[in-house]
Amino acid sequence: MSLTINWSDIDTVLLDMDGTILDLAFDNFFWLDYLPQVYAEKNQISLEESKRFLADSYGAIEGKLQWYCLDFWSERLNLDIVALKYKVKDKVAFRPGAVAFLEYLCSLQKKIYLVTNAHPKSLEIKLLNAKFHQYFDDLCSSHELGYPKEEQLFWQLVQDKYQFNSARTLFVDDSVRILKSAQEFGIGKVLGIAQPDSRREIIETSPFDAIVDFEQLIKTEDYGKKTSNHSTEANR
Repeated sequence: MSLTINWSDIDTVLLDMDGTILDLAFDNFFWLDYLPQVYAEKNQISLEESKRFLADSYGAIEGKLQWYCLDFWSERLNLDIVALKYKVKDKVAFRPGAVAFLEYLCSLQKKIYLVTNAHPKSLEIKLLNAKFHQYFDDLCSSHELGYPKEEQLFWQLVQDKYQFNSARTLFVDDSVRILKSAQEFGIGKVLGIAQPDSRREIIETSPFDAIVDFEQLIKTEDYGKKTSNHSTEANR
């Protein structure tokens, strides 16, 4: 799959976290494998019963801010979700080419913002095992704004916060639903992730273009060696 971006048309890059710069394998393992096992043991039910109950619970509020909230799930399930995530934090990993891509964007002197639905405590855990804050001008959780990326109010508030030109902005996310929301708001270029979980097959992202590896977006003739501009990382 080949994809070309005219970087001279892009001033700002908005990047999702889970399934975009980080491998979604961690989150799928936690919510679909590890947590059902813990919940089954705590409540003395079968693993199958636990998985059914959790799947129904997840589905009932999918796409809403609560769906992403660790505090909500801790209360709902009577489990310390943050503590459980800390126990398996070593499974957090970057997606292919993510670090090289972040370095590339820094060399181009683009404004780079992380925009994630992840709870701030989840963001904190991810940063322990995959340090990436130095590449971004800022990190924004939708919980700070009060609306998930699925809602138009999120985009209005994040634009107010960072004052970017929507038409000259690239947004990358692994959720088609969220890409549609960004496009509806007027983000000029939206791009999907074809394989957010390295353990699973490529997913359908139609009608949006998608990449498997971020290095597909790096123009080697523009990049070359890390330039002196890359020293701006230390100030990000």
